[in-house]
Amino acid sequence: MNGRATVEQALARLNFKPRELEPGHVWLAGAGPGDPGCLTLEVLAALGQCDALVYDALVSPEVVAVAQGAELFYAGKRGGQPSMKQDDINALLVRLARQGRRVVRLKGGDPYIFGRGGEEALALAGEKIPFRVLSGLTSGLSALAATGIPATMRGINKAVILATGHAAGTDDDIDWAAIARTGQPVVVYMGMANLPVIAAKLLEGGLAPSTPAAVIVAATTPQERIVVATLATIADEAAAAGLASPALIVVGGIVAMRAALAGEE
Repeated sequence: MNGRATVEQALARLNFKPRELEPGHVWLAGAGPGDPGCLTLEVLAALGQCDALVYDALVSPEVVAVAQGAELFYAGKRGGQPSMKQDDINALLVRLARQGRRVVRLKGGDPYIFGRGGEEALALAGEKIPFRVLSGLTSGLSALAATGIPATMRGINKAVILATGHAAGTDDDIDWAAIARTGQPVVVYMGMANLPVIAAKLLEGGLAPSTPAAVIVAATTPQERIVVATLATIADEAAAAGLASPALIVVGGIVAMRAALAGEE
């Protein structure tokens, strides 16, 4: 029995009945970390129904291609590059819905984890546009699993902190010292450009220079890369390896589990 037949039979046994995407409705959906295999069934079904797809830069071409009958609207956001403004994206979603379109707004990861899904939902609610949120596998946790790092490990951590590094070093920055004092691992989204600043602030907050750290690029995809180092050296080692956004930064004892699970210790 081939793999495709096995999948089709499994889906038939599941008896999954997707909800209907109605005209004038917007579904905010998460595509997961990149691998099409990380799509949820609900998101897959939504892509098959929509006639307007508004998608981000982190969504793979293979996933976009699932929406075969849809008009495509690219709304990618990349740090330091020309990007569609959030207000314009909100207005586009409202306009498409008022045209009676079946709209899917597709984001990498999960729309409610540093994906501005809450802002878009609020804009739709304010305009009385019916909407629904379809969760996706958030990239922060999926990237850890893909690269052999458990997000939680008894004896190592009792919490995981998800943080954005986008504003590191600005007046809008978060309190990295407070995060360091928790002693819990932190997964940083959108922080690659500010990695030296983030590492320095965590060190100033009391984390040991030897704290394990990693940078993960393009997790779950064929382009996946990871650099493992210490908090004191991760910025230099990531730069030497030529790693660039989009990437996730992981700091904490859980990173050391990667080598143990691979039998390297």
